[in-house]
Amino acid sequence: MQRGFKVILEWDREANAYHVSVPALPGCFTYGHTRVVALERAQEAIRGHIKGLKLIGEPVPEGDVDIDEIMVNIP
Repeated sequence: MQRGFKVILEWDREANAYHVSVPALPGCFTYGHTRVVALERAQEAIRGHIKGLKLIGEPVPEGDVDIDEIMVNIP
């Protein structure tokens, strides 16, 4: 079975890397110095996180997050 997970990529200038989090899987984080590497590592992190959940008898969350954008005037 295949399932999609939304990920958040945040560029960290000091670390020169993308930090990746998976909102639907609290505690699932990784990083990569390029976007491609960060996304590859995110797939690995998600698989590992789900494997860990199954090992301890916890369910894999069925829902995911809804992401939207809000415009704000900046003075």
